[in-house]
Amino acid sequence: MNAFGSIGWQRYQDLLALEQKSRPELEAVQRELLTHLLRHASEHNPYYRDLLREHDVVAEIGTVCLQNFSLLPLLTKGIIREQGKRMQSDDHATRKSYMNSSGGSTGVPVEFMQDRVLWETGMGAKLYFCDVAGKHPGDREVKLWGSERDIFKGSIGLSSQFKNWVFNRHLQNSFRMSPEVMEKYVEELNRFKPRLIWSYVDSAYELAKFIESRGLTVHSPKAIVVTAGTLYEPVRTHIERIFQSKVLNQYGSREVGAIAAECPAQEGLHVFENLVHLELLDTQGQPVAPGEVGEIIVTPLSNYSMPLLRYRIGDTGIWSTQPECSCGRPFRLLERVTGRVTDHFKTASGEIIHGEYFTHLFYHLEWVQKFKVTQHGVRAITVEIVLRDDASPVQADVHEIEEKIQLVMGVDCQVTFEYVDTIAPSPSGKYLYTESKLTNTPVPTEA
Repeated sequence: MNAFGSIGWQRYQDLLALEQKSRPELEAVQRELLTHLLRHASEHNPYYRDLLREHDVVAEIGTVCLQNFSLLPLLTKGIIREQGKRMQSDDHATRKSYMNSSGGSTGVPVEFMQDRVLWETGMGAKLYFCDVAGKHPGDREVKLWGSERDIFKGSIGLSSQFKNWVFNRHLQNSFRMSPEVMEKYVEELNRFKPRLIWSYVDSAYELAKFIESRGLTVHSPKAIVVTAGTLYEPVRTHIERIFQSKVLNQYGSREVGAIAAECPAQEGLHVFENLVHLELLDTQGQPVAPGEVGEIIVTPLSNYSMPLLRYRIGDTGIWSTQPECSCGRPFRLLERVTGRVTDHFKTASGEIIHGEYFTHLFYHLEWVQKFKVTQHGVRAITVEIVLRDDASPVQADVHEIEEKIQLVMGVDCQVTFEYVDTIAPSPSGKYLYTESKLTNTPVPTEA
């Protein structure tokens, strides 16, 4: 067995092998994996046993009908909180199961069970993606991270310590991003010279802005991999210009692990179809066409201890209109992940405005260091702004922002500006540029 575990190494090899398959062959592999998961859930999981039979997904004799899989009700965090114990398979102890949690960015955390197989599968996906990005075993990497339980001294678990050793990784804390600390981070990057940098989207953006403002020189890695946030194109462009490195978007979550990632061609995110089954649905629960925004529904294919069938992860995305990436890999492409469901604002007339509309109002403003736009009601929006250095608000810009917000939200929408010292990330380290406090906001159907 190697450092990645026998299963992790096998998943890495599986992903390499899948690169040579055709689309029909890849789809057949995924159908087989989903069939095995559903059959196991029917036999060993109290919660799913009746649910799968009720919707004719798995018959009593074990026959699986994948055509009926889409009839299963969507799984929410609320259901997991209520039914968590019943959702645990009766044989989970045989897979070295453990409890994990997520949800800090959107509300009360939810606990779920995972196991050694899922953990090693994630290691294999990480190894594969590093390979795609140009980093090979033994090459150095820096991880600019911000999860409270993953980063602070004294709280790094054995699992994280092991991963850091395996990936030859140096950690930098994105929760501590003062000018003095960021200057130290730049010095470390220049000294350590990592092949790859992993970072939260906003952390890499903040560091890039700091480097530019101080006129510093920084080491250019082979690539910068960003995750845990929506990657807007102005942000990508800025980071790439400062570091002179490609920025690759990676998509995953603590609940389900790796989902999709960009290759250096940057034509979309390749879905890891042997690890997850992905759906994009409209407000009526129907699949969206390529090029349309849909809510992302994910089923991890490796977690037998507590299956998450048709899980509402809380994000929205767009299937690519391209049949395949120019790199030649057969994995289906997400054009992009457009944001959280809570990024979408609702007007008094019921129209849905994507959060990306608001973010573009700020990127060109030199006096703005950080910002966040929050909807409290259909006619109430707060704009928080952290000023850059000793800058003052430019009233012409403030007036223009207010006008453009009212242009889409309505002239009677009250826009309140607050100038603050800091805008805190969520406990998971994610930074939200936009957030709607309204509940049950539909997903927009156009990009």
